[in-house]
Amino acid sequence: MSRFAGATRPGEIGPKGAERPLTGSSGATASRGGARAGAVILGVAVLLATGCSAGFGSTETTPRPPGSPSVSARSVPTESSPAVDEAADAAADSAASERSESSKEAASKSAREALAAMSLEDKVGQLFFAVVYGSHAGSSSKENRARYGVATPAEVVAKYRPGGVILFPWAGNVSDARQVAALTTGLRRASRKTPLVIGVDQENGTVSRLGSVITKLPGAGAIGATGDPVNARDAARVTGKELRALGILLDFAPVADVNVDPGNPVIGPRAYGSDPRKVAVMVGAAVDGFHAAGVASVAKHFPGHGDTAVDSHTGLPVIKHSKAQWRRLDAPPFREAIEHGVDAIMTAHVVMPELDPSGDPATLSRPILTGLLRGELGFDGVITTDALGMAGVREKYGDAEVAVRAILAGADVLLMPPDLPKAYHAVLRAVESGRISEKRLDESVLRILRLKQARGVFGTARTDPRAVRSAANLKIAKRLAGKVAAKS
Repeated sequence: MSRFAGATRPGEIGPKGAERPLTGSSGATASRGGARAGAVILGVAVLLATGCSAGFGSTETTPRPPGSPSVSARSVPTESSPAVDEAADAAADSAASERSESSKEAASKSAREALAAMSLEDKVGQLFFAVVYGSHAGSSSKENRARYGVATPAEVVAKYRPGGVILFPWAGNVSDARQVAALTTGLRRASRKTPLVIGVDQENGTVSRLGSVITKLPGAGAIGATGDPVNARDAARVTGKELRALGILLDFAPVADVNVDPGNPVIGPRAYGSDPRKVAVMVGAAVDGFHAAGVASVAKHFPGHGDTAVDSHTGLPVIKHSKAQWRRLDAPPFREAIEHGVDAIMTAHVVMPELDPSGDPATLSRPILTGLLRGELGFDGVITTDALGMAGVREKYGDAEVAVRAILAGADVLLMPPDLPKAYHAVLRAVESGRISEKRLDESVLRILRLKQARGVFGTARTDPRAVRSAANLKIAKRLAGKVAAKS
């Protein structure tokens, strides 16, 4: 994603109500002209404001995420951070460790049961993370009409049944904490059969989609310069707690790229640094922090976007690392993220000819996604594409073909397709024709459902906007700012 950076009272929600029928191909065709016009607008928006990727509400307590992975032996101990409540953190980490394995088994069983109850259309919908326009679930928007043929965010969710929604200020999704909490509540209510996961591209620093709504924290480059991974963990934990309080259970962070090229136009200070080993430690600590907060984390951008002078929003970067160089320079932070139980990994729209000579970007490369990420690194979590409206993934193929090829390459989530109706029906037709097997489709949907189950998306969800920018979190932010200033 890009490097640039009056609500009703939230109430308890849960899956209820009857399923709304999905509009078929004819309905999508009727709005195709509007969708094409919207796609042009989205392309510009992706360049300016989306990214490399990149509430539920109640006074009751937020449910504990049943699948939070245990903190590994290489995790950063919270006890060394004086500004954090050590006893509470230690108790949370201990509880997470004790319940991790049994929770993963329960999540897997529940996910399989949910999968068995889904129609083909339901399954295809789960592959998509969409942008919706408006400040509330019932807000009418001409952008929604142009792109999706319906007026409100709630109607978009009901029509296409996406697996997730990603929030952006430029889509009118973000103004204040109560508004964001009410929006996420409404979106969840609209997803009546399979719970919706709501995400955001909140890296902190230059990419901070929630702006002043949540506690301001240093970006990865500044955190990395402190040399202390405790700071990375604390920043991620504070961000994760506040996201969860707003009903956002997935953050498209941390950046796992190693900023090898100091002139890199798209990564730069978004990375923790230029030393693969140091970046890896920071990435692992950040993953732990998000998990301690009960929020899913996404390491990005695989197989590495740190050594390029081309911005994949506007062109197709080519990185000529040999496989040995890739293993030494680019892979370590992703290995570390996987070791710490990262929920998802985002692809990069970059060509690495030494890893795949086809000339296809990594997002569409089976040798890279299935061969290296699944095979060599052993990752079995969710693979999400970067935003599919970016130029780097659209140079060789049309938008419909890009969606199909990404799934065939090994991706599970199709993020922000510029024309959702076109991409949805292309994938649906590919499954119906056998080009994408139902077994392959089920693999992706099961991974997505397991992520949702593990992070509490299937449970009753509540928000607490008052927990955002708390005194405790502001105190941590002040301490981190001091640490950064001391290294400047």
